[in-house]
Amino acid sequence: MASEFITTTAQGGVFTVTLDRPDKLNAITPRMHVALAEAFDRFAADDALQVCVVRGAGERAFCAGSDLTSFDAEGAGAYPQTGYAGLAQRYDLAKPVIAAVDGICLGGGFELALSCDIIIASDKAVFGLPEPKVGLIAIGGGIHRLVRQAGLKQAMLPLLTGRNISAQQGLAMGFVSELVAPEALDAAVAEACRQIIACAPLAVRLSKELAMWGLDRPTLADALAGQAEHPAFGRWLASEDTREGPKAFAEKRRPQWQGR
Repeated sequence: MASEFITTTAQGGVFTVTLDRPDKLNAITPRMHVALAEAFDRFAADDALQVCVVRGAGERAFCAGSDLTSFDAEGAGAYPQTGYAGLAQRYDLAKPVIAAVDGICLGGGFELALSCDIIIASDKAVFGLPEPKVGLIAIGGGIHRLVRQAGLKQAMLPLLTGRNISAQQGLAMGFVSELVAPEALDAAVAEACRQIIACAPLAVRLSKELAMWGLDRPTLADALAGQAEHPAFGRWLASEDTREGPKAFAEKRRPQWQGR
């Protein structure tokens, strides 16, 4: 599927969304927000798609952020209901999303990556929220996600200076999940997808849902005490897969997941 500077592919349960403006460092135009929202809608609605990978075309950038020059031609417009790039405020997406980051990942591009559950980056990736340098702020979730994912003191220096963050610093700060050589990025992303798909789909989705839900609980004790009341908990507990996993283990065979 191809749309306004967006391409998508689906293969073996993996849905790949590619920002496809390599000559513009994959900068996001207002129309691309709509195209991205539609792509993530498709991923969310198709049970056969178990994991999503977001990447940028070319070798120079994941995404350089918003294309400010396009606003004159297209108008700034409003973000989709699901937020910046169709993902930043998509709070009900239980399936995992991986950002495969190589090269520049700045501004809105960094906000898109932070909206993903996992960031696998090459060691030439560069992150940052330079919005204050042009009189703007990272209103697409960058401020709040970086503080939560890296911690207040780690986040405030790049937030207040607009300075870049190397991939190595990103790993140390905690928002990069895995760091690899550029030539190993595709293989690392494929292996992460393979490992996720090998797990029970409902268990993967509930794990993500409980992790996000638990962050909103006031204490660890509240999260532990209340997790059985989560709407998805009962569906997982009563599912065929919850019985299949232990049975397959006891019988020394691979489980046959049904996703129900």
